[in-house]
Amino acid sequence: MMILRRPAPTSALIAAALLAACATPPAPPEASLPRQPEIATGLQAARPASRHAQFAVAAANPLATEAGRQMLARGGSALDAAIAVQMVLTLVEPQSSGIGGGAFLLHWDGQQVQAFDGRETAPAAVDERLFLTPEGQPMAFHDAVVGGRAVGVPGTVRMLEMAHAQHGRLRWAELFEPAIRLAEAGFPVSPRLHAMLQAETHLKKDPAAAAFFYQPDGTPWPVGHRLKNPELAEVLRRLAREGARALHEGEIAQAIVAKVQGHPGNPGRMTLADLAGYPPKVREAICHAHVADGRRWRICGFPPPSSGAIAVGQILGLMARTGAAQEPLTADTGLPSAGWLHTYMEASRLAFADRAQYLGDPDFVPAPGGDWRSLLDPAYLDARAQRIGSQRAPTAPAGVPGPVRTGFAPMAEQIEYGTSHISIVDAQGRALSMTTTIEDAFGARQMVRGFLLNNELSDFSFAPADTSGRPVANRVEPGKRPRSSMAPTLVFDEQGRLAASAGSPGGALIIHYTARTLHGLLQWRLDPQAAIDLPNFGTTGGPVVLEKGRFPAAVIEALKARGHEVREQEMTSGLQAISRSTDPARPGWLGGADPRREGVVLGN
Repeated sequence: MMILRRPAPTSALIAAALLAACATPPAPPEASLPRQPEIATGLQAARPASRHAQFAVAAANPLATEAGRQMLARGGSALDAAIAVQMVLTLVEPQSSGIGGGAFLLHWDGQQVQAFDGRETAPAAVDERLFLTPEGQPMAFHDAVVGGRAVGVPGTVRMLEMAHAQHGRLRWAELFEPAIRLAEAGFPVSPRLHAMLQAETHLKKDPAAAAFFYQPDGTPWPVGHRLKNPELAEVLRRLAREGARALHEGEIAQAIVAKVQGHPGNPGRMTLADLAGYPPKVREAICHAHVADGRRWRICGFPPPSSGAIAVGQILGLMARTGAAQEPLTADTGLPSAGWLHTYMEASRLAFADRAQYLGDPDFVPAPGGDWRSLLDPAYLDARAQRIGSQRAPTAPAGVPGPVRTGFAPMAEQIEYGTSHISIVDAQGRALSMTTTIEDAFGARQMVRGFLLNNELSDFSFAPADTSGRPVANRVEPGKRPRSSMAPTLVFDEQGRLAASAGSPGGALIIHYTARTLHGLLQWRLDPQAAIDLPNFGTTGGPVVLEKGRFPAAVIEALKARGHEVREQEMTSGLQAISRSTDPARPGWLGGADPRREGVVLGN
């Protein structure tokens, strides 16, 4: 946990090491075009930021948001509301998150930030060759994912139980009531869920999932069909009565293990001992100072095994060291200019190179320089920013952020999917930012007792080493947590007051969705809805990706003239954000939800 007192001091040792460094690790392989975690299903109508006097909940589905609002209206805490939201999301947004997956929770109780780690773990029986073919080559993605092989030990419920013991105000059982009611009475299939079921090709291979999500003729249930889930209702009742133990021990645990180990073509290695022994953790948040539009902020995010906070912090920090950071949105289009986008992409390439080189589970992977904050140290960012010029650099190698050089190989770019995001502020000023996932859309496509299992182990590097035999930091190991891009974020002003909660789903592009939203809030002084509504863009090291149809041809041509390969595609973020109102006549909170998905913000 971290007490918010003052920024961490700059390390003179790191600065000296940077000056003395005479060699640089090789650049990772150039990344391909990042794939989208979920299909695009159209934009909701434009809407202004919502205003809320005392509390607000932003989540990916109106039914889930309403469940959280009910808990806050009863006097519950932000943590209480998050549990109610997550249980409903398990039912109504099963493609993205649920009790069969994992989550990162960043919590503010008015005094300190805590990072609750509910990331899935690798079973004890796995080894680093888990995703290699008999010939020693990395498996095709869906060959690895569909079945039991990629299922990690779920952590969401145990993590939430740990957090509730500290920060809950309502009874644990009360938080399950909305989800149980909806599971029994049924919920209307949303347009997004229907479209995703229609596009899905693997879910029908599981008899339980096929019988639940599809009609007898094989077509998905139509929009508005009332879908009941009595099996999940019973599981939720058990969780409400018995706590997380009901999922990790006993007959539900036995059903999970039987499903994982018993898959006919792609079995996994999870055991009852893995489930019973899963440990949620409280980690120290990654917090750093950031100056935007002449104001000082404190940005806090989730530490490794997430790469999100470090990559977002590096991008924003590198941008702040260039003239582009102060550049406003263009007056005629209201969009970032080509020059600003160029600088952003170059900063991103450097951040993603460090991510590929260094990031992994901190219980297995040492931090460069002995401290993960070395990657955000001002002296280190000063040196890295010197690599950003007016043209695309031929290479973007990882840096040397400390005196101890790594022996790891950079991880090659790999498909990364998943997730849903929740932001909440309660009436007492407590707040959280939680990103939650089962990884790929519909996870491992394995349904147990009304919920889907994750495929989180596919976030590990399929190749455990490079051609020289150097190990990859994010390789598979027993008990290890796979690297993530999830970036739940809390922002504080100069007075130490909470200023914003934000985050997004979107695989590796979570980093970009979060970074550009924070820049919009802090530098361009946009309200959260306007910041979310900005077009998406990013790179994971290879081509520049722009949200399809959102940028004029002149911007695209200008980026190409600077040496970038530019692609346009749908970029289906699912941002949620809540920020403090700066209008003294209308204090409270402003909320925004991504029009690219079905989320809403509700409050009082």
